[in-house]
This record gives sequence, structure tokens and C-alpha cells, in this order.
Amino acid sequence: MRILICDDEPIITEQLKQYLQEYFTLKKYQMPELVIYFDGKSLLADTGRKDILFLDIEMPGPKGIEIGRTLKETAPNTIIFVITSHMQYLDDAMRFHVYRYLSKPLEKKRLFANMDDAVKSYHTLTSTVIIENKDTRTQILESDIIYIEAQLRTTLVHTVSGEYPAEKTIHSWIDTLNPGSFFQTHKSYIVNMKYVVQFNHGTISFSAGKDTAYLSRRKYNPFIQAYYTYLESSR
Repeated sequence: MRILICDDEPIITEQLKQYLQEYFTLKKYQMPELVIYFDGKSLLADTGRKDILFLDIEMPGPKGIEIGRTLKETAPNTIIFVITSHMQYLDDAMRFHVYRYLSKPLEKKRLFANMDDAVKSYHTLTSTVIIENKDTRTQILESDIIYIEAQLRTTLVHTVSGEYPAEKTIHSWIDTLNPGSFFQTHKSYIVNMKYVVQFNHGTISFSAGKDTAYLSRRKYNPFIQAYYTYLESSR
């Protein structure tokens, strides 16, 4: 894991670094690489992996909102925490899908609770699956799967990068995928709730394209409950 901190206040960056080191030591997790930047331009010039980012809003040069928006375009899976004492920027921050909003001064207890969620999200985002089809094996990120469609005894996996035929059955996929993110909405469909933007009593629409999946009547109420549970856990 690689965690970046971008804030022009050395006191804040050092405090946050110490809190994070304490958190990973307390949890007995492997200590991540911790990288500190004091301005947005230096952050954007970083070519390394960006798993979790703590981003200040008010900094010299490009502001945090602009930096966060640009970063999300190139690294959409980055988990971004906005840290600031300027609460009026909350609406702008939410537009580029900030993960959480932390106010200054930082509260260690609240930070630790939010890190519990962020670590879970990180493992979900970096989890991979193998798609097997005849003599071909393709490894993809589980989080890139939009939905899976049954086709006779096989399945078609729809992802952000394309479609992949798989020899696996729809029931086998249920046992493989993260139950907190995926839901079987119909005997022939499993959807990733990350991409759901609209649904009714019969169909589900996705943010990644014009495709739709079926939602059966008996699955409607359980799906609503699972979907809102997912949204709550993603906040």
C-alpha cells in the first residue's frame, strides 16, 4: 500500500504521518509507504501508485479541489480523504467522489475509524479474479466488473475495459465475488453496485455505459436493502 499526504502545513503532515504509523502498528498491518508533498503540482508529478491520499484544500498554487479532480481522471481508484478547516468546499469535493471529509484539527479516534473503512475499500479495489475461457486466462480487477450475464452453461463478464467470455457458471461467480459489492439480481445476472445509477422493478442501468441488467420481482426488495447498505458503507 502507498499513502500520500499533500498539505502545505508541516505540523499537519507530521501529525498525520505519526497517526498513520500508529494505526498500522496497532492493527499489526504491514507498514505502507508514506509520501509527503507540500503542494499540488509536486503531487501530480508523482508517477507512483496512489492508493490512499490525504489532500488539503487550501494550498499555494493549484487548489485541492482542482488537484483532486485531475487526479481522479488519471487514477480513479484512489481513495481520497479531504482534510481542511474550510467546510464551504464540501460540495465541490463531493463532485470528484472524495471518500471522506476530515476537519482540522485532526481527531485521531475519527481518523482510525475512517482508516478501518479505507483499508477494507483498498482490498476490495485491488482484489483480482481470473477469467478462464478454453486455453485463455485473463486476470482483471474485481472492481472493474460492471455485471456478469449468464449464457447457457457459461457467462459473459462485462468490465470497464471490455467483455470476456468465461467458462464459469453464474452460481460459481456468486461464491467468488465480494458479497458486499455484488448482488445477483436475476437468475441470469450479477451486478456490481459500484456502477448502478438507476433501477426500477424490472431493470438496472449502469454508469459505465448504456447496458442494462434484469431485476426480478422477488429480488427487488432484497436488492434495495443491499444497495443502500453498500452506499452507506461507501460513504
